[in-house]
Amino acid sequence: MAPPEGDSGEPVTPAGRLFLLPEMNNIIHCAIGLKNKIDMDSTRSAIKSSLMLKHPRFCSLLVRDKNGREHWKKTDIDIDQHFIIVNKRKDSRSSCTDADDVDRVVNEYIADLSVSTPLEISKPLWEVHVLLEQNCAILRIHHALGDGISLMSLFLAICRTAGDPEKIPTLVTGRRPDYGKEGKQQDWGGVILRVLQMVWFSLAFCLEFVLRILWVCDKKTVISGGDGVELWPRKLATAKFLIEDMKTVKRAVANATINDVLFGVISSGLSRYLDHRSPKALQEGQQITGMAMVNLREKQTLQDISEMLKNNSGSQSRWGNRFGFILLPTFYHKHNVDPLEHVRRAKKMIDRKKQTSEAHFAYHIGHLAMSLLGPKAAYVLNYRVLCNTTFTFSNVVGPQEVITITDNPITFLRVNTSSIPHSLTMHMVSYAGRADMQIMVAKDIIPDPEFLAKCFEDALVEMKEAAAAAV
Repeated sequence: MAPPEGDSGEPVTPAGRLFLLPEMNNIIHCAIGLKNKIDMDSTRSAIKSSLMLKHPRFCSLLVRDKNGREHWKKTDIDIDQHFIIVNKRKDSRSSCTDADDVDRVVNEYIADLSVSTPLEISKPLWEVHVLLEQNCAILRIHHALGDGISLMSLFLAICRTAGDPEKIPTLVTGRRPDYGKEGKQQDWGGVILRVLQMVWFSLAFCLEFVLRILWVCDKKTVISGGDGVELWPRKLATAKFLIEDMKTVKRAVANATINDVLFGVISSGLSRYLDHRSPKALQEGQQITGMAMVNLREKQTLQDISEMLKNNSGSQSRWGNRFGFILLPTFYHKHNVDPLEHVRRAKKMIDRKKQTSEAHFAYHIGHLAMSLLGPKAAYVLNYRVLCNTTFTFSNVVGPQEVITITDNPITFLRVNTSSIPHSLTMHMVSYAGRADMQIMVAKDIIPDPEFLAKCFEDALVEMKEAAAAAV
């Protein structure tokens, strides 16, 4: 499709061009569980009058000019074209609770969508699938439109808090957990030591990132993916955590954070699962490397989006895809180790990562490849890193209070993405005291994601018990 003569529209950003490549075609799926029946008329009306449809990305077509360059072209929205109504009957098996049935049906539906159903380029690149029987809406958005923080902020602008129907919910305010900057005041000796550590670890981690692009890769395990795995059939399961349990573990390890606990849970859970799948096949301490996404914005507030819509300035709001990668090494350890030791190891690793510019380096090396060599070259670099590591992980902070959409309370928020050559991807969203982690797997490699989810849940329970015993 080509734009009208003399009206080329707004150029697609470099990151957007990368995500729009046919080889990549990355789509975000956000599952929104609702307490009551979905009123389709009020839902359509809420979205039609929301900031979402005032945002240029959500009311524009992807077009290409005569030179093959992609642009966003403003168009009129037919809201009905973006809604797909699905009737999935409830499971009649007596062994399933309503919540179990909803999880099963929604996860199966998203797993099928993630491989077999691309978004149509004849309309703006988003749609809403409504599973009426399960009281669940699945928002599908092309990654070229924005990243997790951008889209979460825009989604919350449609919602209201349960306690105050006029109040827009907010994300955690203030500065993000920074990778590469420290704000503590110390003496000159401490400052010099910190600078030297930052330089040393930055060089080491950035060199490791380059080597991952070139040839260094994880040793093969039963959960390894690789070239072409992004096209394999998928299964999806959900691991559920309580934030209060994570805080209990955090308090048992000096100066630990929730992220330290989370990465410790991943390390412990993967060790448990590998013990189950391939006992005695792995060496103690074998590295299993993930790719973790890091938000590079200074702030995560809704005011950024409001300002962008007022002055049409993406540079102030930093809308779009503004994230970098860090390599996230986890290590296989036998089940008989102290559960809290996983958290201590994770904390030591994360503390070092925080002193470096690794995430910024990964972002800028991709941006440089896009600018000098084009999206194909940037895709190859990104793809090689993914093929040489084992899993993907992201963590998006959601609202701490219960929120509503069209006065219907939201019971859960869950996210996952498609088209990644890892056989294991994990995306976590925290919401109202809970954290749900979507575990997407290539089912021919990891046939039992429900058991893997239980390994993660059991790991946190065991850490909580160890923390209580240590008091």
